[in-house]
Amino acid sequence: MPVTPALYVRQEAAESSPEDSSLRCLLCPHSCLLQNGKSGICGVRKNEHGDMSLPFYGHISAAAADPVEKKPLYHFFPGRNIFSAGFYGCNLRCPFCQNYHISQQFPGEGQETPPEELVEAALRENSIGIAYTYSEPLIHFEYLLHSAQEARRRGLKNVLVSNGYLNEAPATRLLPLLDAANIDLKSFSNDFYHNELGGSLEPVLRFLELAATRTHLEVTTLIIPGKNDSPIEMERIATFLADLNPDIPLHLSCYRPMYRYTIRGSTYQNLAPLLDTARRKLRYVYPGNVPGETNTLCPSCGELLIRRQGYRVSLHALKNGSCAKCGLHIAGVWE
Repeated sequence: MPVTPALYVRQEAAESSPEDSSLRCLLCPHSCLLQNGKSGICGVRKNEHGDMSLPFYGHISAAAADPVEKKPLYHFFPGRNIFSAGFYGCNLRCPFCQNYHISQQFPGEGQETPPEELVEAALRENSIGIAYTYSEPLIHFEYLLHSAQEARRRGLKNVLVSNGYLNEAPATRLLPLLDAANIDLKSFSNDFYHNELGGSLEPVLRFLELAATRTHLEVTTLIIPGKNDSPIEMERIATFLADLNPDIPLHLSCYRPMYRYTIRGSTYQNLAPLLDTARRKLRYVYPGNVPGETNTLCPSCGELLIRRQGYRVSLHALKNGSCAKCGLHIAGVWE
Protein backbone atom coordinates (compact mmCIF):
# COMPACT_ATOMS: atom_id res chain seq x y z
CA MET A 1 0.00 0.00 0.00
CA PRO A 2 1.47 3.42 -0.93
CA VAL A 3 2.84 5.63 1.84
CA THR A 4 0.56 8.55 2.70
CA PRO A 5 2.52 11.82 2.88
CA ALA A 6 2.18 13.83 6.06
CA LEU A 7 0.82 17.36 5.82
CA TYR A 8 1.76 20.46 7.80
CA VAL A 9 5.39 19.63 8.46
CA ARG A 10 8.56 21.69 7.95
CA GLN A 11 12.09 20.37 7.70
CA GLU A 12 14.64 22.10 9.88
CA ALA A 13 18.14 22.45 8.42
CA ALA A 14 20.75 19.90 9.48
CA GLU A 15 24.47 20.52 9.34
CA SER A 16 25.37 16.90 8.62
CA SER A 17 22.90 15.18 6.26
CA PRO A 18 19.19 15.46 5.31
CA GLU A 19 18.56 12.17 7.09
CA ASP A 20 19.55 13.82 10.37
CA SER A 21 17.18 16.75 9.85
CA SER A 22 14.75 17.69 12.56
CA LEU A 23 11.10 18.11 11.59
CA ARG A 24 8.73 20.74 12.87
CA CYS A 25 5.15 19.49 13.01
CA LEU A 26 2.76 22.35 12.23
CA LEU A 27 -0.49 20.43 12.67
CA CYS A 28 -1.35 21.41 16.23
CA PRO A 29 -0.34 24.25 18.57
CA HIS A 30 2.42 22.20 20.23
CA SER A 31 4.60 22.67 17.12
CA CYS A 32 6.73 19.69 18.15
CA LEU A 33 10.35 19.63 16.98
CA LEU A 34 11.11 15.99 16.19
CA GLN A 35 14.60 14.58 16.08
CA ASN A 36 15.28 11.52 13.94
CA GLY A 37 13.44 8.50 15.35
CA LYS A 38 11.28 10.56 17.71
CA SER A 39 7.52 11.09 17.82
CA GLY A 40 5.60 14.17 18.82
CA ILE A 41 3.49 14.64 21.94
CA CYS A 42 0.59 12.90 20.19
CA GLY A 43 2.64 9.74 19.63
CA VAL A 44 1.39 9.16 16.08
CA ARG A 45 3.62 11.44 13.96
CA LYS A 46 7.27 10.41 13.75
CA ASN A 47 10.54 11.60 12.18
CA GLU A 48 11.95 8.73 10.14
CA HIS A 49 15.32 9.84 8.72
CA GLY A 50 14.11 13.31 7.83
CA ASP A 51 10.64 12.34 6.63
CA MET A 52 7.47 12.55 8.70
CA SER A 53 5.90 9.12 8.93
CA LEU A 54 2.38 8.22 10.02
CA PRO A 55 2.82 4.78 11.63
CA PHE A 56 -0.80 4.68 12.83
CA TYR A 57 -2.46 5.83 9.62
CA GLY A 58 -5.80 4.02 9.38
CA HIS A 59 -5.30 2.03 12.58
CA ILE A 60 -8.77 1.84 14.08
CA SER A 61 -8.89 1.28 17.86
CA ALA A 62 -12.67 0.80 18.04
CA ALA A 63 -15.68 0.89 15.75
CA ALA A 64 -19.39 0.71 16.51
CA ALA A 65 -22.78 1.97 15.38
CA ASP A 66 -23.81 4.48 18.07
CA PRO A 67 -26.87 6.66 18.61
CA VAL A 68 -25.91 10.13 17.44
CA GLU A 69 -26.99 11.38 20.89
CA LYS A 70 -24.01 9.52 22.36
CA LYS A 71 -21.51 11.89 20.69
CA PRO A 72 -23.35 13.93 22.14
CA LEU A 73 -25.26 15.64 19.34
CA TYR A 74 -28.83 16.61 20.22
CA HIS A 75 -29.64 18.87 17.27
CA PHE A 76 -28.34 16.64 14.47
CA PHE A 77 -30.54 13.87 13.02
CA PRO A 78 -32.11 12.91 16.38
CA GLY A 79 -32.76 9.22 16.92
CA ARG A 80 -30.44 8.09 14.12
CA ASN A 81 -27.34 5.90 14.32
CA ILE A 82 -23.88 6.94 13.17
CA PHE A 83 -20.90 4.66 12.54
CA SER A 84 -18.19 5.65 15.02
CA ALA A 85 -14.47 5.06 14.51
CA GLY A 86 -11.74 5.62 17.08
CA PHE A 87 -7.98 5.87 16.78
CA TYR A 88 -4.88 5.95 19.03
CA GLY A 89 -3.07 8.82 20.71
CA CYS A 90 -3.89 12.35 21.80
CA ASN A 91 -2.18 15.74 21.86
CA LEU A 92 -3.49 16.55 25.35
CA ARG A 93 -2.85 14.74 28.63
CA CYS A 94 -6.17 14.89 30.46
CA PRO A 95 -5.73 13.14 33.84
CA PHE A 96 -9.47 12.33 33.80
CA CYS A 97 -9.52 10.79 30.30
CA GLN A 98 -12.33 8.28 29.86
CA ASN A 99 -10.54 6.59 26.95
CA TYR A 100 -6.98 6.63 28.29
CA HIS A 101 -6.43 3.01 27.22
CA ILE A 102 -6.43 4.19 23.58
CA SER A 103 -5.41 7.83 23.96
CA GLN A 104 -2.33 7.25 26.13
CA GLN A 105 -1.43 3.66 25.27
CA PHE A 106 -0.35 2.32 21.92
CA PRO A 107 -0.45 -1.19 20.44
CA GLY A 108 2.29 -2.83 18.45
CA GLU A 109 1.75 -3.53 14.80
CA GLY A 110 -1.80 -2.92 13.70
CA GLN A 111 -3.79 -3.33 10.52
CA GLU A 112 -4.59 -0.36 8.31
CA THR A 113 -8.20 0.24 7.36
CA PRO A 114 -8.25 2.21 4.10
CA PRO A 115 -10.76 5.07 3.99
CA GLU A 116 -12.79 3.20 1.37
CA GLU A 117 -13.24 0.26 3.75
CA LEU A 118 -14.30 2.55 6.59
CA VAL A 119 -16.95 4.09 4.36
CA GLU A 120 -18.17 0.66 3.25
CA ALA A 121 -18.51 -0.39 6.90
CA ALA A 122 -20.63 2.69 7.60
CA LEU A 123 -22.83 1.95 4.60
CA ARG A 124 -23.36 -1.65 5.76
CA GLU A 125 -24.62 -0.33 9.11
CA ASN A 126 -27.20 1.86 7.38
CA SER A 127 -25.63 4.79 9.21
CA ILE A 128 -26.17 8.45 8.41
CA GLY A 129 -22.40 8.83 8.30
CA ILE A 130 -19.12 8.46 10.18
CA ALA A 131 -18.18 9.97 13.54
CA TYR A 132 -14.45 10.31 14.15
CA THR A 133 -14.32 9.94 17.91
CA TYR A 134 -13.28 8.00 21.07
CA SER A 135 -9.65 9.23 21.31
CA GLU A 136 -8.38 12.35 19.49
CA PRO A 137 -9.06 12.09 15.74
CA LEU A 138 -7.45 15.37 14.65
CA ILE A 139 -3.90 14.08 15.12
CA HIS A 140 -4.76 11.61 12.31
CA PHE A 141 -5.48 14.56 10.06
CA GLU A 142 -4.49 12.95 6.76
CA TYR A 143 -6.71 9.92 7.37
CA LEU A 144 -9.63 12.15 8.40
CA LEU A 145 -9.20 14.21 5.26
CA HIS A 146 -9.20 11.15 2.99
CA SER A 147 -12.08 9.43 4.79
CA ALA A 148 -14.23 12.56 4.94
CA GLN A 149 -13.77 13.14 1.21
CA GLU A 150 -14.71 9.54 0.42
CA ALA A 151 -17.67 9.60 2.82
CA ARG A 152 -19.05 12.74 1.27
CA ARG A 153 -18.60 11.27 -2.21
CA ARG A 154 -20.72 8.29 -1.10
CA GLY A 155 -23.46 10.44 0.43
CA LEU A 156 -22.52 10.04 4.10
CA LYS A 157 -22.26 12.71 6.78
CA ASN A 158 -19.00 13.48 8.59
CA VAL A 159 -18.97 14.18 12.34
CA LEU A 160 -15.97 15.21 14.45
CA VAL A 161 -15.79 14.61 18.22
CA SER A 162 -12.62 16.30 19.37
CA ASN A 163 -10.67 18.50 21.76
CA GLY A 164 -10.36 21.11 19.01
CA TYR A 165 -6.58 21.43 19.52
CA LEU A 166 -5.60 22.16 15.92
CA ASN A 167 -3.88 24.98 14.09
CA GLU A 168 -5.93 27.32 11.93
CA ALA A 169 -4.60 26.27 8.51
CA PRO A 170 -5.51 22.57 8.82
CA ALA A 171 -8.77 23.51 10.57
CA THR A 172 -9.93 25.63 7.65
CA ARG A 173 -9.07 22.76 5.31
CA LEU A 174 -11.01 20.11 7.24
CA LEU A 175 -14.08 22.00 8.48
CA PRO A 176 -15.79 22.35 5.05
CA LEU A 177 -15.91 18.54 4.89
CA LEU A 178 -17.69 18.23 8.25
CA ASP A 179 -21.44 18.19 8.74
CA ALA A 180 -21.30 18.44 12.53
CA ALA A 181 -18.83 18.61 15.40
CA ASN A 182 -18.93 18.29 19.16
CA ILE A 183 -15.90 19.98 20.69
CA ASP A 184 -14.75 19.69 24.29
CA LEU A 185 -14.29 23.03 26.01
CA LYS A 186 -12.72 21.59 29.11
CA SER A 187 -12.41 24.86 31.01
CA PHE A 188 -12.26 28.59 30.42
CA SER A 189 -8.97 28.82 32.33
CA ASN A 190 -5.66 28.81 30.52
CA ASP A 191 -4.02 27.69 33.78
CA PHE A 192 -6.24 24.59 33.80
CA TYR A 193 -5.34 23.80 30.19
CA HIS A 194 -1.63 24.34 30.88
CA ASN A 195 -1.27 22.69 34.28
CA GLU A 196 -3.77 19.85 33.97
CA LEU A 197 -3.86 19.05 30.24
CA GLY A 198 -0.50 20.18 28.88
CA GLY A 199 -2.03 22.58 26.38
CA SER A 200 -3.51 26.07 26.15
CA LEU A 201 -7.00 27.52 25.91
CA GLU A 202 -6.71 30.05 23.09
CA PRO A 203 -6.29 27.56 20.19
CA VAL A 204 -9.47 25.75 21.27
CA LEU A 205 -11.39 29.02 21.36
CA ARG A 206 -10.11 29.84 17.88
CA PHE A 207 -11.17 26.42 16.59
CA LEU A 208 -14.65 27.00 18.02
CA GLU A 209 -14.81 30.38 16.29
CA LEU A 210 -13.94 28.75 12.97
CA ALA A 211 -16.30 25.81 13.46
CA ALA A 212 -19.26 27.98 14.45
CA THR A 213 -19.45 29.46 10.94
CA ARG A 214 -18.57 26.35 8.96
CA THR A 215 -20.49 23.39 10.41
CA HIS A 216 -23.18 22.42 12.90
CA LEU A 217 -21.46 22.87 16.26
CA GLU A 218 -22.23 21.54 19.73
CA VAL A 219 -19.95 21.88 22.76
CA THR A 220 -19.34 19.69 25.83
CA THR A 221 -17.86 20.66 29.20
CA LEU A 222 -17.17 17.89 31.71
CA ILE A 223 -17.93 19.37 35.13
CA ILE A 224 -15.23 18.42 37.66
CA PRO A 225 -15.80 19.45 41.30
CA GLY A 226 -13.28 22.03 42.45
CA LYS A 227 -11.67 22.32 39.02
CA ASN A 228 -14.02 23.99 36.54
CA ASP A 229 -17.36 24.21 38.34
CA SER A 230 -17.46 27.82 39.52
CA PRO A 231 -20.40 30.00 38.42
CA ILE A 232 -17.92 32.63 37.20
CA GLU A 233 -16.23 30.16 34.85
CA MET A 234 -19.57 28.90 33.56
CA GLU A 235 -20.62 32.50 32.93
CA ARG A 236 -17.47 32.98 30.84
CA ILE A 237 -18.06 29.79 28.85
CA ALA A 238 -21.68 30.68 28.14
CA THR A 239 -20.82 34.28 27.22
CA PHE A 240 -18.12 33.19 24.79
CA LEU A 241 -20.43 30.70 23.06
CA ALA A 242 -23.37 33.11 23.01
CA ASP A 243 -21.19 35.71 21.32
CA LEU A 244 -20.54 33.12 18.59
CA ASN A 245 -24.17 32.02 18.39
CA PRO A 246 -26.68 31.64 21.27
CA ASP A 247 -28.18 28.65 19.43
CA ILE A 248 -25.03 26.51 19.99
CA PRO A 249 -26.12 23.55 22.17
CA LEU A 250 -23.98 23.18 25.30
CA HIS A 251 -23.73 19.84 27.14
CA LEU A 252 -22.67 19.97 30.80
CA SER A 253 -21.71 16.42 31.70
CA CYS A 254 -21.14 14.79 35.05
CA TYR A 255 -17.57 13.65 35.70
CA ARG A 256 -16.72 10.23 37.11
CA PRO A 257 -13.30 9.37 38.66
CA MET A 258 -11.15 7.98 35.86
CA TYR A 259 -7.51 7.46 34.91
CA ARG A 260 -5.41 9.57 37.32
CA TYR A 261 -8.19 11.61 38.92
CA THR A 262 -9.72 10.40 42.18
CA ILE A 263 -11.76 13.54 42.79
CA ARG A 264 -15.31 12.71 43.82
CA GLY A 265 -17.77 12.46 40.96
CA SER A 266 -20.23 15.21 40.13
CA THR A 267 -24.02 14.84 40.29
CA TYR A 268 -27.04 16.62 38.88
CA GLN A 269 -27.01 18.77 42.02
CA ASN A 270 -23.58 20.03 40.94
CA LEU A 271 -24.85 20.73 37.45
CA ALA A 272 -28.15 22.43 38.34
CA PRO A 273 -26.84 25.94 39.20
CA LEU A 274 -24.43 25.82 36.24
CA LEU A 275 -27.27 24.86 33.90
CA ASP A 276 -29.22 27.88 35.16
CA THR A 277 -26.20 30.14 34.60
CA ALA A 278 -25.59 28.90 31.07
CA ARG A 279 -29.29 29.14 30.15
CA ARG A 280 -29.25 32.86 30.81
CA LYS A 281 -27.01 33.16 27.73
CA LEU A 282 -27.71 30.08 25.59
CA ARG A 283 -31.01 28.69 24.29
CA TYR A 284 -30.11 24.99 24.47
CA VAL A 285 -28.23 23.68 27.51
CA TYR A 286 -28.36 20.01 28.47
CA PRO A 287 -27.18 17.90 31.42
CA GLY A 288 -25.15 14.82 30.54
CA ASN A 289 -24.34 11.52 32.29
CA VAL A 290 -27.43 11.89 34.47
CA PRO A 291 -30.55 9.72 34.80
CA GLY A 292 -33.92 10.87 33.59
CA GLU A 293 -35.02 12.83 30.56
CA THR A 294 -32.98 15.43 28.68
CA ASN A 295 -35.56 17.07 26.47
CA THR A 296 -35.50 19.89 23.95
CA LEU A 297 -38.10 22.58 24.61
CA CYS A 298 -39.00 25.49 22.38
CA PRO A 299 -37.10 28.49 23.77
CA SER A 300 -40.01 30.75 22.79
CA CYS A 301 -43.18 28.97 23.99
CA GLY A 302 -41.78 26.06 26.05
CA GLU A 303 -43.44 23.33 23.94
CA LEU A 304 -41.86 19.85 24.11
CA LEU A 305 -40.03 19.29 20.82
CA ILE A 306 -37.85 16.22 21.43
CA ARG A 307 -38.08 13.76 24.32
CA ARG A 308 -34.93 11.82 25.27
CA GLN A 309 -34.95 8.99 27.81
CA GLY A 310 -31.40 7.72 27.68
CA TYR A 311 -30.89 6.99 24.00
CA ARG A 312 -34.60 6.52 23.31
CA VAL A 313 -35.68 9.52 21.29
CA SER A 314 -39.12 10.64 20.15
CA LEU A 315 -40.06 13.73 18.17
CA HIS A 316 -43.07 15.69 19.37
CA ALA A 317 -43.78 19.25 18.25
CA LEU A 318 -40.73 19.55 15.99
CA LYS A 319 -42.03 19.85 12.43
CA ASN A 320 -39.76 20.62 9.50
CA GLY A 321 -37.19 22.13 11.81
CA SER A 322 -39.66 24.46 13.56
CA CYS A 323 -41.88 24.45 16.64
CA ALA A 324 -45.31 23.23 15.56
CA LYS A 325 -46.98 25.41 18.21
CA CYS A 326 -45.40 28.84 17.68
CA GLY A 327 -43.46 28.40 14.45
CA LEU A 328 -40.01 29.32 15.84
CA HIS A 329 -37.15 27.90 13.76
CA ILE A 330 -35.09 25.50 15.90
CA ALA A 331 -31.37 25.55 15.15
CA GLY A 332 -30.03 22.18 14.02
CA VAL A 333 -29.80 19.67 11.20
CA TRP A 334 -32.98 17.63 11.28
CA GLU A 335 -33.41 15.69 8.01
